[in-house]
Amino acid sequence: MRASDDCLQLIRDSEGFRPKPYLCPAGVPTIGYGSTRYPSGRIVTLHDQAISEGEANAIMVASLKEYEKAVKRYVSVPLTQNQFDALVDFAYNCGTQALRTSTLLRKLNSGDYAGASKEFGKWVYANGRKLKGLAARRERERKLFMGEDKEVKDVPG
Repeated sequence: MRASDDCLQLIRDSEGFRPKPYLCPAGVPTIGYGSTRYPSGRIVTLHDQAISEGEANAIMVASLKEYEKAVKRYVSVPLTQNQFDALVDFAYNCGTQALRTSTLLRKLNSGDYAGASKEFGKWVYANGRKLKGLAARRERERKLFMGEDKEVKDVPG
Protein backbone atom coordinates (compact mmCIF):
# COMPACT_ATOMS: atom_id res chain seq x y z
CA MET A 1 0.00 0.00 0.00
CA ARG A 2 1.15 3.53 -0.80
CA ALA A 3 -0.05 6.93 0.33
CA SER A 4 -2.90 8.04 -1.93
CA ASP A 5 -3.48 11.42 -3.50
CA ASP A 6 -5.86 12.13 -0.59
CA CYS A 7 -2.95 11.69 1.83
CA LEU A 8 -0.72 13.99 -0.23
CA GLN A 9 -3.46 16.61 -0.32
CA LEU A 10 -4.01 16.33 3.42
CA ILE A 11 -0.30 17.01 3.96
CA ARG A 12 -0.33 19.95 1.54
CA ASP A 13 -3.45 21.44 3.12
CA SER A 14 -2.19 20.94 6.67
CA GLU A 15 1.37 22.10 6.16
CA GLY A 16 0.91 24.81 3.57
CA PHE A 17 3.72 25.67 1.17
CA ARG A 18 6.64 27.73 2.44
CA PRO A 19 9.48 28.27 -0.08
CA LYS A 20 11.98 29.53 2.50
CA PRO A 21 13.20 27.63 5.57
CA TYR A 22 11.36 28.46 8.78
CA LEU A 23 11.01 27.16 12.33
CA CYS A 24 7.89 25.04 12.77
CA PRO A 25 5.91 25.42 16.04
CA ALA A 26 8.08 22.69 17.58
CA GLY A 27 11.19 24.75 16.77
CA VAL A 28 12.53 22.51 13.98
CA PRO A 29 13.92 24.01 10.73
CA THR A 30 11.43 23.14 8.01
CA ILE A 31 10.82 23.93 4.32
CA GLY A 32 8.23 23.34 1.62
CA TYR A 33 5.37 21.18 2.85
CA GLY A 34 6.69 20.60 6.35
CA SER A 35 9.86 18.79 5.31
CA THR A 36 12.70 18.67 7.82
CA ARG A 37 15.07 16.72 5.56
CA TYR A 38 15.90 16.61 1.87
CA PRO A 39 15.77 13.36 -0.16
CA SER A 40 19.54 13.05 0.31
CA GLY A 41 18.98 12.88 4.07
CA ARG A 42 20.49 16.30 4.70
CA ILE A 43 18.68 18.18 7.45
CA VAL A 44 17.01 21.49 6.58
CA THR A 45 18.74 24.56 8.03
CA LEU A 46 17.50 28.11 8.26
CA HIS A 47 20.28 29.14 5.87
CA ASP A 48 19.10 26.95 2.96
CA GLN A 49 17.98 28.54 -0.29
CA ALA A 50 14.31 28.90 -1.16
CA ILE A 51 12.71 26.10 -3.17
CA SER A 52 9.90 25.99 -5.72
CA GLU A 53 6.53 24.38 -5.09
CA GLY A 54 7.51 21.59 -7.47
CA GLU A 55 10.69 20.94 -5.48
CA ALA A 56 8.69 20.96 -2.25
CA ASN A 57 6.30 18.39 -3.69
CA ALA A 58 9.19 16.17 -4.81
CA ILE A 59 10.80 16.37 -1.35
CA MET A 60 7.49 15.48 0.31
CA VAL A 61 6.83 12.52 -2.00
CA ALA A 62 10.38 11.19 -1.54
CA SER A 63 10.15 11.44 2.25
CA LEU A 64 6.80 9.65 2.35
CA LYS A 65 8.55 6.34 1.69
CA GLU A 66 9.97 6.42 5.24
CA TYR A 67 6.54 7.02 6.76
CA GLU A 68 4.82 4.41 4.60
CA LYS A 69 7.45 1.85 5.66
CA ALA A 70 6.94 2.75 9.32
CA VAL A 71 3.18 2.26 9.11
CA LYS A 72 3.66 -1.09 7.37
CA ARG A 73 6.30 -2.14 9.91
CA TYR A 74 4.47 -1.13 13.08
CA VAL A 75 0.83 -1.92 12.25
CA SER A 76 -0.08 -5.57 12.61
CA VAL A 77 -3.81 -5.40 11.74
CA PRO A 78 -5.50 -4.91 8.36
CA LEU A 79 -5.91 -1.31 7.20
CA THR A 80 -8.13 0.38 4.65
CA GLN A 81 -6.54 2.93 2.32
CA ASN A 82 -8.07 5.72 4.42
CA GLN A 83 -6.62 4.30 7.63
CA PHE A 84 -3.22 3.89 6.03
CA ASP A 85 -3.32 7.47 4.73
CA ALA A 86 -4.31 8.87 8.14
CA LEU A 87 -1.45 7.02 9.82
CA VAL A 88 1.08 8.11 7.18
CA ASP A 89 0.00 11.73 7.65
CA PHE A 90 0.26 11.32 11.43
CA ALA A 91 3.78 9.86 11.13
CA TYR A 92 4.79 12.58 8.64
CA ASN A 93 3.76 15.24 11.14
CA CYS A 94 4.68 13.64 14.48
CA GLY A 95 7.48 11.30 13.44
CA THR A 96 7.87 7.54 13.18
CA GLN A 97 9.03 7.21 16.79
CA ALA A 98 5.87 8.94 18.01
CA LEU A 99 3.78 6.48 16.01
CA ARG A 100 5.79 3.48 17.22
CA THR A 101 5.42 4.34 20.91
CA SER A 102 1.87 5.73 20.81
CA THR A 103 -1.22 4.46 22.56
CA LEU A 104 -2.88 4.97 19.17
CA LEU A 105 -0.73 2.18 17.72
CA ARG A 106 -1.16 -0.06 20.76
CA LYS A 107 -4.95 0.22 20.57
CA LEU A 108 -4.94 -0.26 16.82
CA ASN A 109 -2.78 -3.39 16.99
CA SER A 110 -5.12 -4.83 19.63
CA GLY A 111 -7.96 -4.47 17.13
CA ASP A 112 -9.54 -1.44 18.82
CA TYR A 113 -9.96 0.73 15.72
CA ALA A 114 -12.49 3.06 17.39
CA GLY A 115 -10.24 3.51 20.43
CA ALA A 116 -7.27 4.17 18.18
CA SER A 117 -9.21 6.85 16.31
CA LYS A 118 -9.83 8.72 19.55
CA GLU A 119 -6.08 8.91 20.19
CA PHE A 120 -5.45 11.27 17.26
CA GLY A 121 -6.98 14.10 19.29
CA LYS A 122 -4.32 13.80 21.98
CA TRP A 123 -1.54 14.89 19.60
CA VAL A 124 -2.43 18.59 19.37
CA TYR A 125 0.43 20.16 21.35
CA ALA A 126 3.73 21.70 20.31
CA ASN A 127 6.11 22.91 23.00
CA GLY A 128 3.36 22.44 25.58
CA ARG A 129 0.82 24.61 23.74
CA LYS A 130 -2.37 23.34 22.15
CA LEU A 131 -2.40 24.51 18.54
CA LYS A 132 -5.60 25.03 16.56
CA GLY A 133 -3.87 23.88 13.37
CA LEU A 134 -2.80 20.59 14.96
CA ALA A 135 -6.27 20.06 16.43
CA ALA A 136 -7.81 20.54 12.97
CA ARG A 137 -5.25 18.21 11.39
CA ARG A 138 -5.82 15.48 13.97
CA GLU A 139 -9.58 15.74 13.42
CA ARG A 140 -9.06 15.39 9.67
CA GLU A 141 -6.88 12.32 10.30
CA ARG A 142 -9.48 10.83 12.63
CA LYS A 143 -12.27 11.36 10.12
CA LEU A 144 -10.18 9.89 7.33
CA PHE A 145 -9.23 6.94 9.53
CA MET A 146 -12.89 6.26 10.37
CA GLY A 147 -14.00 6.58 6.74
CA GLU A 148 -15.79 9.86 7.27
CA ASP A 149 -13.83 11.21 4.30
CA LYS A 150 -16.72 13.20 2.78
CA GLU A 151 -16.31 15.59 5.70
CA VAL A 152 -12.50 15.58 5.64
CA LYS A 153 -12.22 18.23 2.97
CA ASP A 154 -14.67 20.52 4.79
CA VAL A 155 -12.57 20.86 7.94
CA PRO A 156 -10.17 23.82 7.69
CA GLY A 157 -6.52 22.79 7.94
